[in-house]
Amino acid sequence: MADQLIRATAAEGGIRAVGVITTRLTEEARRRHKLSYVATAALGRTMSAGLLLASSMKREGSRVNIRINGDGPLGGILVDAGLDGTVRGYVDNPSVELPPNARGKLDVGGAVGRDGYLYVVRDVGYGYPYSSTVELVSGEIGDDIANYLVTSEQTPSALVVGVFVEANGVTASGGILIQVLPKAARDEALVQTLESRVAKLAGFTPLLQSGKALPEIFEQLLGDMSLVILPEIQMVRFHCGCSFDRVLGALKMLGEAELQDMIEKDDGAEATCHFCGEVYQASSDHLAQLIQDLQAESVG
Repeated sequence: MADQLIRATAAEGGIRAVGVITTRLTEEARRRHKLSYVATAALGRTMSAGLLLASSMKREGSRVNIRINGDGPLGGILVDAGLDGTVRGYVDNPSVELPPNARGKLDVGGAVGRDGYLYVVRDVGYGYPYSSTVELVSGEIGDDIANYLVTSEQTPSALVVGVFVEANGVTASGGILIQVLPKAARDEALVQTLESRVAKLAGFTPLLQSGKALPEIFEQLLGDMSLVILPEIQMVRFHCGCSFDRVLGALKMLGEAELQDMIEKDDGAEATCHFCGEVYQASSDHLAQLIQDLQAESVG
């Protein structure tokens, strides 16, 4: 099934639901960053969450940044996701691996750590980005993002994200976000029913592995609540905007002396993009041209 995102409403517009499949893009991230099993699960869950959060933004070019800093061995996680369906991200220590947790599943909470902070920055394309910080509640990603939505955005939310990875790669990844909007938030029976149904889910990836499509998952959860599935299907993908020209621009900022030192000691420079793992090689000729550009600008 292709990586995609769909939206729906229920309860006469009182409930907003978004579902995303991220299997292929999580596999691409796994290959690019050479991720361990638990690192794949952690980054895949966070990328799914990033796309789900970005889906509610309105202005073209809007993006969401999620940074998770826990006290676990995985170190930090950073994800950048856009309303356009693109996402990228990385973890500080991609090779970290842990034994399964008490439930026999990948111990994402142990890898991330249960003490630390979740930072969310929403860039709506103009003015100052909106930022918020909350403490981690479990390190399992889904719980932490849901806590952020309730704490910082005052929106009762249920978020289920998951990644299933085997020896040959990622076979299922994605998530679902259900939010009770203000017009329905006072209906306690509705909120309790929704919480109960989400709690009974065995997880998101088992639903995908059983062959269920996103509309079927929505139907299972919200089918008797005036469910309306919106017709647009948005494709999502792993994408990084890095380029060789941007690398040269960053090197130029180092100044003439540093560039000359690179030419003499290393006969060039190598730069690796943290977000996608792409490696760029700048020759001594490239660096010499940057020096000439800086000298010309200085004279001008």
